[in-house]
Amino acid sequence: MINCRLKVLIVVVLFSVASTAQAVRLSEQMAETAATRVWVDSPNGKGVPPKWVYDYGVILNGLKTLWHATGDRRYFETIKNGVDKFVNADGTIKTYTVGEYNLDQVRMGSAVLMLYRVTGEAKYKKAADLIRSQLKNHPRTNEGGFWHKKIYPYQMWLDGLYMGEPFYAEYSQTFGENNWDDIANQFIWMEQHVRDDKTGLLYHAWDESKKMPWADKTTGRAPMFWGRAIGWYVMAIVDVLDFLPKDHVKRPELIAILNRTMTALKKVQDKSGTWWLILDMPGREKNYLEASATCMFTYAMAKGVRMGYLPVSYSKSANAAWSGIQTQFLENKDGGINLLKTIGGAGLGGNPYRDGTYNYYVGEKVVTNDPKGIGAFILAAVEMEMARDISIGRGKTVVLDDYFNHEIKNDDNGRDLVWHYKWDELDNGGYSVWGDIFQSFGASLDVLSSAPTPANLANADIYIIVDPDNEKEAAKPNFVEPQHVKAIADWVKRGGVLALMANDVQSAELDKFNTLSQAFGIQFNKDRKFEVFNNDYKMGGVNIAAGNEIFKSANRIFVKEISTLSVSGKARPLVSANGDIVMAAASYGKGTVFVIGDPWIYNEYLDGRRLPPEFQNFKAAQDLTRWLIARARK
Repeated sequence: MINCRLKVLIVVVLFSVASTAQAVRLSEQMAETAATRVWVDSPNGKGVPPKWVYDYGVILNGLKTLWHATGDRRYFETIKNGVDKFVNADGTIKTYTVGEYNLDQVRMGSAVLMLYRVTGEAKYKKAADLIRSQLKNHPRTNEGGFWHKKIYPYQMWLDGLYMGEPFYAEYSQTFGENNWDDIANQFIWMEQHVRDDKTGLLYHAWDESKKMPWADKTTGRAPMFWGRAIGWYVMAIVDVLDFLPKDHVKRPELIAILNRTMTALKKVQDKSGTWWLILDMPGREKNYLEASATCMFTYAMAKGVRMGYLPVSYSKSANAAWSGIQTQFLENKDGGINLLKTIGGAGLGGNPYRDGTYNYYVGEKVVTNDPKGIGAFILAAVEMEMARDISIGRGKTVVLDDYFNHEIKNDDNGRDLVWHYKWDELDNGGYSVWGDIFQSFGASLDVLSSAPTPANLANADIYIIVDPDNEKEAAKPNFVEPQHVKAIADWVKRGGVLALMANDVQSAELDKFNTLSQAFGIQFNKDRKFEVFNNDYKMGGVNIAAGNEIFKSANRIFVKEISTLSVSGKARPLVSANGDIVMAAASYGKGTVFVIGDPWIYNEYLDGRRLPPEFQNFKAAQDLTRWLIARARK
């Protein structure tokens, strides 16, 4: 029994951790733990394992979300430097063997694929193709479910869904492969085979052959509800939904599975906010509150709420879990934080044989700073650090034009690809970072590929038109016509928020576009200002005066090769420099219009990989996003 004096000490220690996090977020503190306290003796350097292992993939996924949430290049560089320890110039991967047919080895593929999408480097595509080749020939159950490993024939484990499906889904989206039924079915079949009708919880695994000693001879199920196994499964669902087409017939079923599973998990959540190692046996001898599963559930719950997959009521459970994580599992030591009480590893079968019983799970080693737990903690921390702001944009839809800006190129597979300032583009010219910022405030993203009309603007709260095509960019560009101006102006008048983000006169069509902006008293001057030569970024520097209507946290930004603006009537300048208007706004009826003569906040100048730290474009993008959302009519 912990005495009262020790309880007070624990509270003081955790208050110290929380206070430190006000200056440095817990997500960032745990990223430092991952870099300095894991694999400390590895020949690849601290923080990088000696072999290609799934544990590292969990950490890298956490670092990816942290990079997206902060725009801090350090996290991208950490991912790249780590992956580069394994991926050779020809796309082969050290210590990875396709013929092993091990789903665990696919987990790292998500980091590889992300690096290809960001950098375009051929070696990453070759490595991603290699990993994809494993799934093409991976052994399956009779109905089509992936075996967890070749050495575990006819077995599907909950773990395997997180190991393989997020990569499979992202690869399918990136290269236009229609594997969506196959991807969705993995989750559907898994739940059908392991869901307990009484509790709604999921057993760790299923053996189709029913030959394994751990398998029930009637159902083929493993005997225990092991927390982390379900954690893998629910994390996989919320991550795969990032890529599964919104109109796919099986998308609602995956969301329904997530809701069913989360309902069951809420029922076994401990009063501390955390979860037990074996979920349905709280307080049993040797059972304990376990960190990695708790972090995974917290991540999936919080992301599920933010993305609209789960009811808002789940925020209460996620908040309780996050509080419990800090109370039960964090230790402030030696100038950093440690994650306690994580089961090091668990599985079924193998040699020595793992029988899947209660005594087996509670007998596995409990680890401090286990990489699986650390990765899950970073994921949960990033979500919970965003959670306070998601009510700002909840229920609001941000629509990005794909009609006036519809450039097409061939991708590396020779496929036609619509590109340039798109939500799903991770490279320099994409808007993925800005999309992530909108979603961090709880807003939903959409795309409008047809002409704006009253009907197809009806569900839009914010409508963004960027870099309208000229004849150099499209064979048959769609120009702004009078009917488009009327439809958009009427929509703004009713309360819509419009963002017009053009380009300099050489790079965008401005004559027709001006007919739209002029309806609100703003004109593009058809010039080319703030030219930058030889990466002398100071040439594009713009200071933001204190008290700016939009920019509350950014005081210096970067712009490049823009068309300046003129205003008339009720339109007003927002940002000016060197005697030129850089940004302007107008109120129109119940709505608002924001204008800049540049795409401006595309990835190249948001994700931290290029701009010097003196420029605060990431903060500026957050400020602008918050301002746009606040003016949306809902």
